[in-house]
Amino acid sequence: MSGAMGKAIDIVKKATDEDKAGNYAEALKLYEHGVEYFLHSIKYEANGERAKESIRSKCVDYLERAEQLKDYLNKKDKKKVKEGSSGGSKGKSNGKESDSEEESENAELKKMEKQLEGAIVENPNVKWSDVAGLEVAKEALKEAVIMPTKFPHLFTGNRTPWRGILLFGPPGTGKSFLAKAVATEANSTFLSVSSSDLMSKWLGESEKMVKSMFAVARQKKPAIIFIDEVDSLCGSRSDTESESARRVKTEFLVQMQGVGVDNSQILVLGATNIPWALDAAIRRRFEKRIYIPLPEVQARITMFKLHMGETKTTVTDQEFRTLAQRSDGYSGADISIVIRDALMMPVRKVQSATHFRTISGPSPSDPSVISHDLLEPCSPGSPGAKEMSWMEIDGKKLLEPPVTYKDLLKALENTKPSVNEADLKKQEQFTADFGQEG
Repeated sequence: MSGAMGKAIDIVKKATDEDKAGNYAEALKLYEHGVEYFLHSIKYEANGERAKESIRSKCVDYLERAEQLKDYLNKKDKKKVKEGSSGGSKGKSNGKESDSEEESENAELKKMEKQLEGAIVENPNVKWSDVAGLEVAKEALKEAVIMPTKFPHLFTGNRTPWRGILLFGPPGTGKSFLAKAVATEANSTFLSVSSSDLMSKWLGESEKMVKSMFAVARQKKPAIIFIDEVDSLCGSRSDTESESARRVKTEFLVQMQGVGVDNSQILVLGATNIPWALDAAIRRRFEKRIYIPLPEVQARITMFKLHMGETKTTVTDQEFRTLAQRSDGYSGADISIVIRDALMMPVRKVQSATHFRTISGPSPSDPSVISHDLLEPCSPGSPGAKEMSWMEIDGKKLLEPPVTYKDLLKALENTKPSVNEADLKKQEQFTADFGQEG
């Protein structure tokens, strides 16, 4: 069982025990804590869609119980305040209630700030060199993030770094990957949040979460707030949208504007596949809007090689170039799927082979040792071919077949590009109206 999931199950078990025992304050704390771990598990760990749905359903139940406990404890506290103030003057009683409300609000904000600490990414370990192409976008991000930290004296007076950068373009072009490179390269706190982290079914909670997010960033500056799929949080305002969604957008606008607060050394980095769906006022707050296009030939060559990594292959540089030329219109994500499919080809060759032959090669357990009794799949007519299946082979005696150019061509034919012409035209039109070429 995964780390966060196991911890979440332990915490909610303790919560239900405390709940049954009547220790409601402790149970409330544990329910909320457990839900945080469940949400962390959904976001960062491998769970199937059905499992995720089941976890979400359980979280709703736990949060409903937590809300019931919260109401019960609040009523109990108010009753105590009223009983304690019966002998004093009316004015004093109001003062106590006012202080209590203020303390309660501060405690609520602190609790939300603690929840958001889970969104702080320590080190995604993605370097600039891992991002193929996108030179304009890299330079803009260095200008906005790296240089103000390294040379603060350059950014004084009217010369201020960018406060909001929007990365937009077709899906799978590396917008989130670029944000991870910023997090690694910048000596800044990196808060990675999505709309699901900020939206709550409880009235007024969502805008408090937005406020808390910026409060955490101000406490830990220099800081970068990265919001993936920002359109789902800040879409165009309309008469049909809910009051809650409208208030969240308003709070987001207020916090980005930074009226009455110090937003220096805080960058809001947004990513979206549908920039035209953004609210106009939010779009204006993102002062720099950079188009992340589909990769060019040279970037595609780099991507093929990066995704291939250290895997054993016979593909030459010229063959990589041919593959890049044949994959026009493919996004970075599409190319990664092509490679993943090609990487499975040697496994399929082993699985479907009816004959194997003995060969010399590096031992699978220790590549520095040459073994002379390894087996590789071959055709029935090959010299030394023996009829056998992979089930009969000792795991330490199988020589890994290399990935070939043919494997990659076959994988390329099997994988179609995920971006169509109509979507590209809309992206290019938005770039012409509001953006900057990346």
